[in-house]
Amino acid sequence: MDQKDLEYFKDLLSQRLEDLLNQADDTVSGMTSVKENFPDPTDRATLESDRNFMLRIRDREHKLIKKIKKALDRFENNSFGICDRCGEEISIERLKARPVTTLCIDCKTKEEARERALGL
Repeated sequence: MDQKDLEYFKDLLSQRLEDLLNQADDTVSGMTSVKENFPDPTDRATLESDRNFMLRIRDREHKLIKKIKKALDRFENNSFGICDRCGEEISIERLKARPVTTLCIDCKTKEEARERALGL
């Protein structure tokens, strides 16, 4: 992978990380705002359901933040874009689809097939 591609992915990941961190701040401030008192239990249940949904989304985003930080660390040790399993270079197309990936498409396909076979 050439330097131009590395810079593209580093900028992409850095921007995505910044966006996710900003959204997380908005969620925290939104959940600590004034508590509303609903006379109708259905309205209250809807609010709680929406909050639970938002928390699940934020939990997934938190996991993505960790993956992005690990991917940015791989730039520092020159291992970004290299498959953890086979050591081959991960294709640009795969990195564009999933820039936090650590496996090439062949190794990921084998891993998924093994997981399906084991029922994981």
